[in-house]
Amino acid sequence: MEKGERFSEYLFAKMGPGDRGPKTTEDRSAPVERTGFRKILVDNVMLVVTLAGVITGIGLGLGLRPYHLGPDALMIISYPGELFMRLLKLMILPLIIASLIAGSASLNAKMSGKIAVRTLLYFILTSMFNAFLGLLLAMMIHPGVPEIKQFGSYVEGKREHSILDSILDIGRNIFPDNIVQAAFQQAHTVYTEAPAMFGRNVSENDTVQMVRVVAYRSGTNTLGLVFFCLVFGSLLGTLGAKGQVVIDFFQAIFEVIMKMVTGVMWFTPVGVSSVIAGKILGVNDVASVMSQLAWFIATVAVGVFFYQLIVMQLIYFLFLRRNPYKFYCGLSHAMLTASATASTAAALPVTFRAMEGPLQVDPRITRFVLPIGCNINMDGTALFLSVASVFVCQMNNIHLGFAQLATIFLTSTAASVSSASVPSAAMVLLLVVLAAVDAPAHDVSLLFAVDWLVDRIRTTNNMLGDCYAAAVVEHLSKNELMACDALNADPINGLTPNTDVDIGIVTPSKKSIGSDEVIIDMHLNNHTDAIKRI
Repeated sequence: MEKGERFSEYLFAKMGPGDRGPKTTEDRSAPVERTGFRKILVDNVMLVVTLAGVITGIGLGLGLRPYHLGPDALMIISYPGELFMRLLKLMILPLIIASLIAGSASLNAKMSGKIAVRTLLYFILTSMFNAFLGLLLAMMIHPGVPEIKQFGSYVEGKREHSILDSILDIGRNIFPDNIVQAAFQQAHTVYTEAPAMFGRNVSENDTVQMVRVVAYRSGTNTLGLVFFCLVFGSLLGTLGAKGQVVIDFFQAIFEVIMKMVTGVMWFTPVGVSSVIAGKILGVNDVASVMSQLAWFIATVAVGVFFYQLIVMQLIYFLFLRRNPYKFYCGLSHAMLTASATASTAAALPVTFRAMEGPLQVDPRITRFVLPIGCNINMDGTALFLSVASVFVCQMNNIHLGFAQLATIFLTSTAASVSSASVPSAAMVLLLVVLAAVDAPAHDVSLLFAVDWLVDRIRTTNNMLGDCYAAAVVEHLSKNELMACDALNADPINGLTPNTDVDIGIVTPSKKSIGSDEVIIDMHLNNHTDAIKRI
């Protein structure tokens, strides 16, 4: 075989270059490029398997309901979903810390301040719009009727916790007194009985005095961690070369976590189907509950999808002048994950992959905006709180005047900021909003029966609000990002140009190593660099 190959080469050499025919560079071993449906399927394999998991979970839950499975069977069915959720939550804390520090350190302090102001302003305005939209739809559709009360099982809720307590708790959590404790505990106000006076007998008719006490409960204080990481990262970026090692360290952590996320995502079909099937099987008498609260669910759904499909797209188009639905479709996998897990935080790793991958949003913006939005931007929650508050008032024939509607609007907006990015967190905040308008808190128990579904509807709005905020803030901050790129492209050390360097410093050209070309770097004691190429 070897002699034959040599003989062929000899013949071609004798024939000359013109007799060989056209030389081709085609690699016959290269894979054939996929087109059509097969290409779409391969490019969106994760979206397809996640959607298959959702459909399987719904089918499994509805199919097993007639068998009335016991608690042990329900626990076994829900167990894979529980493990999947635990894996996702495991990566949230290091992901938030690494992304915020690396993202804010890549911008200087002044740029970080401008971007933070734009981000917070966008979050506040959209939350206010959603709270107003919820009020408008609830007053127009009128989902609450007194007849629904007879189906509820009432448990008296605690109404001592006021909106003032919620606002003050936000401040306490933003400024934690122990950053290590903030990783696993958060401050909140509780009411306890005042201690009895010495020598005083308390009779049954005496009114028990309740006093405020700041206590700690289990759960990550993400507001405090976000504030600390933003300040730490912004100041770290001012250290120049001395802080680059630390920046690279957190950048490496972020990349490692994202690789871990890639592995966990392959468990999505099993985890998602388990979570959904367990929730459907755990609800008693689904048909009856749906029929009783159908108008409430419809009101929330109309508001969520109106904002999601029309208002969000309009905002994106007005600012960026691009096709908003292409951006929307690029977030399909993240939307499915957020809806299936009912948690914006659990979907954060998938959201990062979509935003920095196919959608190509600047990583400095995504790593700055998404962790903040995951904790304070709850558009769907603001809408839900408004609708649910009006629903309870209508169910109890409570007249809502302008003052009451304004109170619901303000408290829903403020309460949504303090909402945790975990399942069913809005139900706790609903008690605060109802207390502000003196509505019965015990009627909230009726909504718990459908919150597993409504929570999944509103969570997609929370997640999408963060993504659209990142896109808009990136567009508004393009001048700051270009200025940052210009500073990082300094030919000496990537830092702000030194205006005190003497004229005539000669450095070898980075593009012509080994040649006679040099660059004379001429800093003329101003903010412009005159570079003369010889």
